[in-house]
Amino acid sequence: MSADVSDLSLVRRVQSGDKGAFDALVRKYQHKLVKLVMRYVRNPAEAEDIAQEAFIKAYRALPQFRGDSAFYTWLYRIAINTAKNAVVSRDRSPIEYNIDRNDATEESYDMQGRMKDSETPEGLVLTDEIRRTVNAAIEALPEDLKTAIVLRELDGLSYEEIAAAMDCPVGTVRSRIFRAREAIDTRLREVFEGGLGRTEDLG
Repeated sequence: MSADVSDLSLVRRVQSGDKGAFDALVRKYQHKLVKLVMRYVRNPAEAEDIAQEAFIKAYRALPQFRGDSAFYTWLYRIAINTAKNAVVSRDRSPIEYNIDRNDATEESYDMQGRMKDSETPEGLVLTDEIRRTVNAAIEALPEDLKTAIVLRELDGLSYEEIAAAMDCPVGTVRSRIFRAREAIDTRLREVFEGGLGRTEDLG
Protein backbone atom coordinates (compact mmCIF):
# COMPACT_ATOMS: atom_id res chain seq x y z
CA MET A 1 0.00 0.00 0.00
CA SER A 2 2.68 2.49 0.99
CA ALA A 3 4.73 1.59 -2.12
CA ASP A 4 1.71 2.28 -4.35
CA VAL A 5 1.04 5.58 -2.60
CA SER A 6 4.70 6.55 -2.89
CA ASP A 7 4.74 5.68 -6.61
CA LEU A 8 1.55 7.60 -7.21
CA SER A 9 2.93 10.69 -5.49
CA LEU A 10 6.03 10.52 -7.69
CA VAL A 11 3.85 10.07 -10.77
CA ARG A 12 1.79 13.13 -9.84
CA ARG A 13 5.01 15.12 -9.45
CA VAL A 14 6.18 14.00 -12.90
CA GLN A 15 2.81 14.98 -14.35
CA SER A 16 3.32 18.40 -12.77
CA GLY A 17 6.65 18.81 -14.57
CA ASP A 18 9.13 17.41 -12.02
CA LYS A 19 11.54 15.35 -14.12
CA GLY A 20 13.58 14.46 -11.04
CA ALA A 21 10.61 12.46 -9.73
CA PHE A 22 10.76 10.24 -12.81
CA ASP A 23 14.47 9.67 -12.18
CA ALA A 24 13.46 8.34 -8.76
CA LEU A 25 11.02 5.90 -10.40
CA VAL A 26 13.71 4.77 -12.82
CA ARG A 27 16.15 4.11 -9.98
CA LYS A 28 13.49 2.18 -8.10
CA TYR A 29 12.43 -0.12 -10.95
CA GLN A 30 15.41 -0.26 -13.33
CA HIS A 31 16.83 -3.49 -11.94
CA LYS A 32 13.44 -5.21 -11.88
CA LEU A 33 12.69 -4.14 -15.44
CA VAL A 34 16.03 -5.36 -16.78
CA LYS A 35 15.46 -8.66 -14.98
CA LEU A 36 12.02 -8.97 -16.55
CA VAL A 37 13.31 -8.18 -20.04
CA MET A 38 16.09 -10.75 -19.58
CA ARG A 39 13.35 -13.41 -19.74
CA TYR A 40 12.92 -12.42 -23.37
CA VAL A 41 16.44 -11.59 -24.53
CA ARG A 42 19.62 -13.25 -23.33
CA ASN A 43 21.99 -10.35 -23.86
CA PRO A 44 22.29 -8.12 -20.76
CA ALA A 45 23.26 -5.04 -22.78
CA GLU A 46 20.28 -5.53 -25.07
CA ALA A 47 18.01 -6.05 -22.06
CA GLU A 48 19.20 -2.72 -20.63
CA ASP A 49 18.50 -1.00 -23.96
CA ILE A 50 14.98 -2.45 -24.08
CA ALA A 51 14.33 -1.48 -20.47
CA GLN A 52 15.52 2.04 -21.27
CA GLU A 53 13.15 2.13 -24.24
CA ALA A 54 10.31 0.99 -21.96
CA PHE A 55 11.09 3.81 -19.52
CA ILE A 56 11.05 6.33 -22.37
CA LYS A 57 7.66 5.03 -23.52
CA ALA A 58 6.38 5.17 -19.94
CA TYR A 59 7.58 8.76 -19.54
CA ARG A 60 5.82 9.81 -22.73
CA ALA A 61 2.61 8.01 -21.70
CA LEU A 62 2.69 9.20 -18.10
CA PRO A 63 0.43 12.23 -18.70
CA GLN A 64 -2.37 9.74 -19.48
CA PHE A 65 -1.70 7.55 -16.41
CA ARG A 66 -4.73 7.87 -14.11
CA GLY A 67 -3.69 5.54 -11.32
CA ASP A 68 -6.37 2.93 -12.01
CA SER A 69 -3.71 0.27 -11.52
CA ALA A 70 -0.43 0.26 -9.61
CA PHE A 71 2.33 2.15 -11.40
CA TYR A 72 4.68 -0.83 -11.50
CA THR A 73 2.10 -3.16 -13.11
CA TRP A 74 1.47 -0.47 -15.71
CA LEU A 75 5.23 -0.17 -16.21
CA TYR A 76 5.59 -3.98 -16.43
CA ARG A 77 2.96 -4.05 -19.17
CA ILE A 78 4.90 -1.49 -21.19
CA ALA A 79 8.15 -3.42 -20.65
CA ILE A 80 6.55 -6.74 -21.66
CA ASN A 81 5.15 -5.24 -24.86
CA THR A 82 8.45 -3.53 -25.66
CA ALA A 83 10.39 -6.77 -25.10
CA LYS A 84 7.93 -8.79 -27.19
CA ASN A 85 8.21 -6.30 -30.03
CA ALA A 86 12.00 -6.47 -29.83
CA VAL A 87 11.92 -10.27 -29.97
CA VAL A 88 9.59 -10.27 -32.98
CA SER A 89 11.71 -7.70 -34.81
CA ARG A 90 14.84 -9.78 -34.22
CA ASP A 91 13.07 -13.09 -34.87
CA ARG A 92 14.36 -14.68 -31.68
CA SER A 93 13.00 -17.24 -29.30
CA PRO A 94 11.78 -15.43 -26.17
CA ILE A 95 11.96 -16.17 -22.44
CA GLU A 96 14.51 -18.42 -20.86
CA TYR A 97 13.20 -19.79 -17.59
CA ASN A 98 16.35 -19.99 -15.52
CA ILE A 99 16.05 -21.59 -12.11
CA ASP A 100 18.68 -20.17 -9.81
CA ARG A 101 18.56 -20.34 -6.04
CA ASN A 102 20.02 -16.84 -5.83
CA ASP A 103 17.37 -15.50 -8.22
CA ALA A 104 14.30 -17.37 -6.99
CA THR A 105 11.43 -16.04 -4.92
CA GLU A 106 9.77 -18.04 -2.15
CA GLU A 107 7.10 -19.12 -4.62
CA SER A 108 9.49 -20.14 -7.38
CA TYR A 109 10.31 -23.63 -8.52
CA ASP A 110 13.19 -23.90 -6.09
CA MET A 111 13.55 -27.62 -6.76
CA GLN A 112 17.12 -27.69 -5.56
CA GLY A 113 15.98 -26.80 -2.06
CA ARG A 114 13.31 -29.50 -2.17
CA MET A 115 15.51 -32.31 -3.40
CA LYS A 116 16.90 -34.62 -0.75
CA ASP A 117 20.67 -34.95 -0.73
CA SER A 118 20.95 -32.39 -3.52
CA GLU A 119 24.54 -31.62 -2.50
CA THR A 120 25.71 -35.13 -3.36
CA PRO A 121 27.20 -35.65 -6.84
CA GLU A 122 24.14 -37.67 -7.85
CA GLY A 123 21.81 -34.99 -6.53
CA LEU A 124 23.68 -32.21 -8.30
CA VAL A 125 23.50 -34.07 -11.61
CA LEU A 126 19.78 -34.64 -11.10
CA THR A 127 18.99 -31.03 -10.23
CA ASP A 128 20.94 -29.86 -13.27
CA GLU A 129 18.85 -32.18 -15.41
CA ILE A 130 15.68 -30.85 -13.78
CA ARG A 131 16.76 -27.30 -14.60
CA ARG A 132 17.37 -28.18 -18.24
CA THR A 133 14.07 -30.05 -18.45
CA VAL A 134 12.08 -27.17 -16.97
CA ASN A 135 13.84 -24.64 -19.21
CA ALA A 136 12.97 -26.74 -22.24
CA ALA A 137 9.36 -27.13 -21.09
CA ILE A 138 9.00 -23.38 -20.57
CA GLU A 139 10.63 -22.66 -23.92
CA ALA A 140 8.02 -24.84 -25.64
CA LEU A 141 5.08 -22.97 -24.08
CA PRO A 142 3.02 -20.41 -25.98
CA GLU A 143 4.20 -16.88 -25.24
CA ASP A 144 1.22 -15.92 -23.03
CA LEU A 145 1.80 -18.96 -20.80
CA LYS A 146 5.54 -18.23 -20.60
CA THR A 147 4.98 -14.66 -19.52
CA ALA A 148 2.39 -15.58 -16.89
CA ILE A 149 4.49 -18.34 -15.29
CA VAL A 150 7.64 -16.19 -15.23
CA LEU A 151 5.88 -13.23 -13.61
CA ARG A 152 4.35 -15.55 -11.01
CA GLU A 153 7.22 -17.89 -10.19
CA LEU A 154 10.29 -15.73 -10.68
CA ASP A 155 9.05 -12.20 -10.08
CA GLY A 156 6.55 -13.22 -7.39
CA LEU A 157 3.66 -11.12 -8.70
CA SER A 158 0.12 -11.85 -7.50
CA TYR A 159 -2.54 -13.03 -9.93
CA GLU A 160 -4.11 -9.56 -9.82
CA GLU A 161 -0.76 -7.89 -10.59
CA ILE A 162 -0.10 -10.26 -13.49
CA ALA A 163 -3.58 -9.56 -14.85
CA ALA A 164 -2.80 -5.84 -14.78
CA ALA A 165 0.61 -6.33 -16.39
CA MET A 166 -0.75 -8.62 -19.13
CA ASP A 167 -3.98 -6.65 -19.56
CA CYS A 168 -6.28 -9.64 -19.12
CA PRO A 169 -8.78 -10.98 -16.53
CA VAL A 170 -7.50 -12.69 -13.37
CA GLY A 171 -9.29 -15.86 -14.42
CA THR A 172 -7.26 -15.92 -17.62
CA VAL A 173 -4.05 -15.56 -15.61
CA ARG A 174 -5.04 -18.48 -13.37
CA SER A 175 -5.80 -20.60 -16.42
CA ARG A 176 -2.50 -19.73 -18.09
CA ILE A 177 -0.47 -20.51 -14.98
CA PHE A 178 -2.35 -23.79 -14.46
CA ARG A 179 -1.76 -24.82 -18.06
CA ALA A 180 1.92 -23.86 -17.84
CA ARG A 181 2.39 -25.88 -14.66
CA GLU A 182 0.58 -28.85 -16.21
CA ALA A 183 2.91 -28.71 -19.22
CA ILE A 184 6.01 -28.54 -17.01
CA ASP A 185 4.67 -31.34 -14.82
CA THR A 186 3.97 -33.53 -17.85
CA ARG A 187 7.47 -32.98 -19.20
CA LEU A 188 9.08 -33.78 -15.84
CA ARG A 189 7.02 -36.96 -15.53
CA GLU A 190 8.08 -38.03 -19.01
CA VAL A 191 11.73 -37.54 -18.14
CA PHE A 192 11.72 -38.83 -14.57
CA GLU A 193 8.84 -41.32 -14.75
CA GLY A 194 6.69 -39.54 -12.18
CA GLY A 195 9.24 -39.49 -9.39
CA LEU A 196 9.12 -35.77 -8.61
CA GLY A 197 5.48 -35.11 -7.74
CA ARG A 198 3.26 -32.39 -9.15
CA THR A 199 4.76 -28.99 -9.88
CA GLU A 200 1.77 -27.07 -8.57
CA ASP A 201 2.76 -28.26 -5.11
CA LEU A 202 6.06 -26.45 -5.59
CA GLY A 203 4.56 -23.05 -6.31
